[in-house]
Amino acid sequence: MACFKGKYHDELIANATYIGTPGKGILAADESTGTIGKRLSSINVENVEGNRRALRELLFCTPGALQYLSGVILFEETLYQKTASGKPFVDVMKEGGVLPGIKVDKGTVVLPGTDGETTTQGLDGLGERCAKYYAAGARFAKWRAVLKIGPNEPSELAIHENAYGLARYAMICQENGLVPIVEPEILVDGSHDIEKCAYVTERVLAACYKALNDHHVLLEGTLLKPNMVTPGSDAKKVSPEVVAEYTVRTLQRTVPAAVPAIVFLSGGQSEEEATLNLNAMNKFKGKKPWSLSFSFGRALQQSTLKAWSGKEENVGKARAAFLVRCKANSEATLGTYKGDAKLGEGAAESLHVKDYKY
Repeated sequence: MACFKGKYHDELIANATYIGTPGKGILAADESTGTIGKRLSSINVENVEGNRRALRELLFCTPGALQYLSGVILFEETLYQKTASGKPFVDVMKEGGVLPGIKVDKGTVVLPGTDGETTTQGLDGLGERCAKYYAAGARFAKWRAVLKIGPNEPSELAIHENAYGLARYAMICQENGLVPIVEPEILVDGSHDIEKCAYVTERVLAACYKALNDHHVLLEGTLLKPNMVTPGSDAKKVSPEVVAEYTVRTLQRTVPAAVPAIVFLSGGQSEEEATLNLNAMNKFKGKKPWSLSFSFGRALQQSTLKAWSGKEENVGKARAAFLVRCKANSEATLGTYKGDAKLGEGAAESLHVKDYKY
């Protein structure tokens, strides 16, 4: 058996390809209740269901924004929420040509026998949950594995456990009609240089594709969500062109051409930094058989949050800030971003959080 060919085979390929449409990308709005609470507290807004819903409505209903998006990743609560006027968010997205996605992992736990490395929970009951989410309108899913760079990390054990966890998740998703986003995030924490990040990213991605192959996952019906290859958070920064060169080379060495799209996580980069790095990758001359796009959370929302501050009278200003970032990242997927976006408050500030929990 080369790869899985179930009843959703053609649909999985079509949806994965659509999400990777050049000029479009993914808004990651799947923050857990605890994580969105931290975002809201940063603007002195209480973490209650009404405020979480209001923020998501602000984003999803921004006039003109959905043309730049192909997918939105939701937390389970948001998949079933509605606008203030009673329209399900899922319907808002579908009408805007955007596929709803869903976060399906249950967070990380420490992997015994390692120095604080983690594995991701959530495989138990995953098939039933995926079937339920598909029925509710979701068409793709996300599962975040987390690895770190240290003196002896990531260990072979952590790489193997996370790669095979991602592969099992991916297969279960495909059996139930959801395109799996494979996300092996290597945290930016540390003082390592870009060479070290490239080396570790190659090891991790090679292990992931070995595991996906062992599980007979249909690669044409998947997406990869990796970190960009950058120096550590405590090291000297490099130019977007250098990030592009190292990142594209790493992907060329490890990601099969069958994968339709690679949607980068922002990993605590500032909004503008993430956009400039993505743009440089798409301008980079070299073999790129996959489309290179974005799946940004913090790097699409920071200046919007600051502009909104939880006040109804600021919704227009906040939506203008969100539209600016959506358009800038759309242009970056085409390599045409000129760095001329009007920077909202917070657009240039680092969004790095050490040992980031989603």
